[in-house]
Amino acid sequence: MNSKNIKGVLHLMWTTKSAVLMIFMLFLSAGVFAQGKKQVSGTVYDNTGSVLPGASVIEVGTKNGTTTDFDGKFTLQVAAGSAIEVSFIGSTTQKVQITGTTANLDVRLQNDGYTLAEVQVVSVGYGKVKKSDLTGAISTVGADDLVKGTISSTEQVLQGKVAGLNIIRPSGDPAAGATIRLRGGTSLTASNSPLIVVDGIAGVDINVVQPSDIKSVDVLKDASATAIYGSRGANGVIMITTKSGTKGVSVVYSGLSSIGYVADNLDLLSANQWRGYVRDTGNTDAVDYGGNTNWQKAIEQTAISKSHTLSINSGKADSGFRTSISYLNNEGVIKKSGLERISGNVSAYQYLGDNKDVKFDMGLFANIDKWNPIDYRIFERAYNLNPTIPVYDANGNFSSVSGNIYENPVEILTNRTVDNERHRLLGYFKTEVKFLSDFTASANISLEHNAVKGGTYKPSYAVMEGRTEDGYAQRTYAEYTNAQGEIFVNYNKTLDKHTIGALAGYSYFENIYEGFGAQRSGFVTDAFGYNNLGAGYNYRLGDVYSYKGKSNLVSFFARANYSYDGKYLLTATVRRDGSSRFGENNKWGTFPSASAAWKISGEEFMSSSKGWLDNLKLRVGYGVTGNQDGIGEYKSLSILGVGNDSYYDPVTKTWSLAYSPKQNPNADLKWESTQQINIGVDFGLFNRITGSFEWYSKTTKDLLYTYEVPQPPYLVGTMLANVGEMSNKGVELTLNANIIKGDKFTWDANLTLGHNIQKIEKLSNPTYKTDVIYSGSLHGLAGMSGQYSQVIAEGYPVGTFWGFQSAGLDADGKMLYYNAAGETVAESALVDVDKKDLGNVQPDLTLGIGMNFTYGNFDLGISGYGMFGQKALNATNMMLNDPNRLPAFNVPDDFLSSGITSAPKYSSYWIEDASFFRLQTLSVGYTLPLKYKSSKLRIYVMGENLAVFTNYKGVDPEIGLNAQDGADQTGLASPGIDRYNNYPRPTTISVGLNFTLNN
Repeated sequence: MNSKNIKGVLHLMWTTKSAVLMIFMLFLSAGVFAQGKKQVSGTVYDNTGSVLPGASVIEVGTKNGTTTDFDGKFTLQVAAGSAIEVSFIGSTTQKVQITGTTANLDVRLQNDGYTLAEVQVVSVGYGKVKKSDLTGAISTVGADDLVKGTISSTEQVLQGKVAGLNIIRPSGDPAAGATIRLRGGTSLTASNSPLIVVDGIAGVDINVVQPSDIKSVDVLKDASATAIYGSRGANGVIMITTKSGTKGVSVVYSGLSSIGYVADNLDLLSANQWRGYVRDTGNTDAVDYGGNTNWQKAIEQTAISKSHTLSINSGKADSGFRTSISYLNNEGVIKKSGLERISGNVSAYQYLGDNKDVKFDMGLFANIDKWNPIDYRIFERAYNLNPTIPVYDANGNFSSVSGNIYENPVEILTNRTVDNERHRLLGYFKTEVKFLSDFTASANISLEHNAVKGGTYKPSYAVMEGRTEDGYAQRTYAEYTNAQGEIFVNYNKTLDKHTIGALAGYSYFENIYEGFGAQRSGFVTDAFGYNNLGAGYNYRLGDVYSYKGKSNLVSFFARANYSYDGKYLLTATVRRDGSSRFGENNKWGTFPSASAAWKISGEEFMSSSKGWLDNLKLRVGYGVTGNQDGIGEYKSLSILGVGNDSYYDPVTKTWSLAYSPKQNPNADLKWESTQQINIGVDFGLFNRITGSFEWYSKTTKDLLYTYEVPQPPYLVGTMLANVGEMSNKGVELTLNANIIKGDKFTWDANLTLGHNIQKIEKLSNPTYKTDVIYSGSLHGLAGMSGQYSQVIAEGYPVGTFWGFQSAGLDADGKMLYYNAAGETVAESALVDVDKKDLGNVQPDLTLGIGMNFTYGNFDLGISGYGMFGQKALNATNMMLNDPNRLPAFNVPDDFLSSGITSAPKYSSYWIEDASFFRLQTLSVGYTLPLKYKSSKLRIYVMGENLAVFTNYKGVDPEIGLNAQDGADQTGLASPGIDRYNNYPRPTTISVGLNFTLNN
C-alpha cells in the first residue's frame, strides 16, 4: 500500500483531541457489555487452550467440590439438574448447567483482566511482588502481547507496547539494531538506553535472549523503582524474565517463512522522463547511454526469510528443565544483506529438603550471528546515477561512467567481501536458602561474553578503495566480558494486618574489554582476500591498532517495604555505588528513593462503588538515579598519546614518535544524576478495563560534556566535566480492556499514550562555559562543509533545528527568507542573527494500539504504533532538488514542476513534519485442538509493515535519534536527519505454525 497518497489521514485523525477521546470511549464502552446423583467429568482449559491444574469445580449451592488434576481433569458427583461453577485465579468464573445428557465437559475460562493483573507477579529488582502491591511506576508485557513476526533484534518486541518507551528502528537492515528511549534522553555524551536485566542479571546485551524464550518483560520507569540499580538506573530498567522448566512434559515447535519486499522508493525520474526533459529543454550536454534503469530497484531484491524454534520442557514438583534451539535466516531487501543466527539456551532448577528450603537455578544462553554489512554509500549513488545508464555494458561488465559520487551501486555491492560474526554467551548460577522461617538468602554469579570479528576485502578491480588502494584488506576483532557476583538477603513477615519486607545486599561487577585490528593495501593478487594481510606491500602508520580496558563497580543496596491492611504501602530503597570510572574525589555515589501507595478502593467509604470500580490506587514516588554506562574508562586521568611530533634518540641514532598529553585529569569527574518524581493512578472498571495514568518530572544534573579550557594552565585544550542540566516532564496513559468476553467470541484491546517535554536547563558554570553546542553536522553534503543544522542550547530540547526561515520562492524560482524583523529578503541579505528555532525532533505524542479477537478456534490480531509532532530534516530531498544536477544526475519527479532555481541551502524549506502511524502487524490464525492431552496446532498468516500513514516525503518517517554521519552514537548529538542512508523497511508477508505436544 502506497501510504503517501493518503494525505496524512491517520495523522489528521489521531493528533486531534476528539480522536483520543474517541479511543478512550471505545475502551470505556467495554463496561456496558457486562451482565438421583450424576457423575460429571471434564477438562478445564485457559483462553489459550492450555490445561489448568488446580482449577476449582463446585456444585452450585453446596460445599460439594473438587479441583482439577495435573492434566486439568476433574470428576464430580452432582445432583441431576444442578449446575457447577468452575473458577481459577486470574480467570472469569464460568457456570455450567448439568443435564441428563451431560457426560464429558470441556470448559474454557477467559482471562479476568482486573483479577489477573492484581495477582500478577512483577520483577522489581532483587525480588518480585504482586502487581497490586506496587508503589512505583512499572509496566508489564506478557509473552502473548509481545510483537510477533520476523524479529532480528529483540527490543523490537516492545515497540508500541509500553507508554513512554520509544523503540525506534530507523533502518530495515536485518543486522541493524534499534534505539531505546524511556521518558526522553538524559545525557549528551553517555548512554541513553535503559539498563537490561535478564533473569536478575544486570547489564546484559538484550539480543542474548531470543523472543521465543521470553516469558514476560517488566519496564521500571520512575526513580523509586529504578534506584535499586543506582548509577545504572537513570534511563530506566527493562527486566526480562525467560521461560523456565514447569510441571509436566511438553515439546513446542514454531516455524515461520516470509517474503519481504520494498513498498516505497523515492520518486525519481525514469529513463523516459529524463529523455523527455532533455527533449523539452534542448539540452545538448546530455548523454543518453541507451539503458532504462531504476537504480533503486537495481540494488533491491525480494527477501526470503525463515525461522525455526524447538523447545522441550520437563518438570516435577522439585526439579525441572527447559531447553530450546532456534535458527533465523533473515534476508534483507538490499542485495547481499541479511542476518543468519543460531541460538540456544538451557535452564534448570532443583529444590532440596522436605520443605524445599534450598533451590538451585542455572541458565545458559548462547547465539552466533553472521552478517554481511553493506556500504551505505550505495543509496546516494542510486539517487545520483542517470537512469539511461545500464547496470551492465555490452560485454557483460559493470557499467562505469566517470564522475564524482557516480560509481555503479550494484558493482559496489557485488565486488567486495565483508563478513562479520558475533558470538554471545550468558551463563548464571543462583542459590536460594530459606532460614528462620522468614528469611531467604540468595547468591548469584554470572558471566557474559560478547565477541565480534570482521573481515573486509575490496579487490584491485573494485571501484573506489579497491582501485585507488590497489586492493584493500582489513581484519578486526573486539570482545568484552562481564563478570558479576551478588549476595542478598530478603526478609518477609506478616503480623495481623502488618506486612514487613526488607532486603540488603552486595554486588560486584567487572567489565574487561579488548580488541585489535589491522589493514593493508597494495596486493599483487586478489586470491588471498582478507586472509593474508602480510601480502600487501603498502604499509602506513595507523594500519595496526589494539586496545584493552577494565572497569569495576562495587555496590551495597537495601530496600524496605511496609503494608498495612493491604491498603497503605510504603517502599524505600538506597544504593551506594563505587566506580573505577570516575575521579578520585567522586568514586562513590548514593542513590535513595521512597514511594507510597494508597488503595482508595479498599476504603469503607468506597463500598458503594464496588459494582463498577474494581480498583483505584494512588501512587507517589521520588528518587535519585545515576548514569555511568557509556562513559569510557580512564576519563578522569591524565593520558599520554602518540602525536605528530618526533624526537631524535642519540642512543639509537633514530627519530622516534613523541608522546604528549592527550587528556587533562579531572579528579571531580562523576556520574550524571537524575532526580525524578512520579505520581500515578491505577484503576479497574466494570471488571473489564484496567489502566494507569502517570505524571512525571525528572531533572538530570551534572551532565557530562567536553568543554574548551585555556592553555595554560591546562596542557590540553579540552576537558570532560560535569556541568549541564536537562529536564524531562510528561504524562502517560495505559489502557487494557476485555471489551467482549463471550464463550465463543472475545475482543481485547490495549492502548498506550505518551507525551514528553524536554529542555536543556543549563550548559555552563563559572569554570566551564559554552553558550551553545552546534550539532546536526551537514558535513559531507555538497556545499555544506562546516555547517550545522541543530543547536543544543539553554531553553530548548535536544535536536532543535536552528536556521533561516524560508519564505518560499520568488517569480524566478529563487529562494526567499524571513529576516529577524519578519521581512522577506534574498539569500544575500541574510545575517546570522536572522536564524531562529525551526522545530525539533521530539514527538508531542507517542501511541501504541493493539486488538485481539477470537471466535471459536479462530484468532485475529492487529497492532500499530505512531509518533506525532516531531520534525525531520529531509537532507536527501534538499540535495536532490538542485537545479545543477540535471542532466548528469537524477532528480525527483516533482522537481521539474517545483520551479526551484536556487542551489540547495539549509533552511526550514527542507524541514518536514515526520508524524506517522504504522500498521505494525496483522495476523489471522486457526488453532486445531488435538485429542492427545490438550496438545494443539496453530496455523497463521501475518503481515508486517503493511501501511504507513504520513505526509513525510522521504523513504520512511521513522528516523533515528542518533547521529547518521559517523559522529558519536551514544548521546543525542544529531537526531532526526535523513541523509542518503535510507535502507528501506520491508513489507513482509509470513506463514507460520505453532505446534505444542503435551504429555
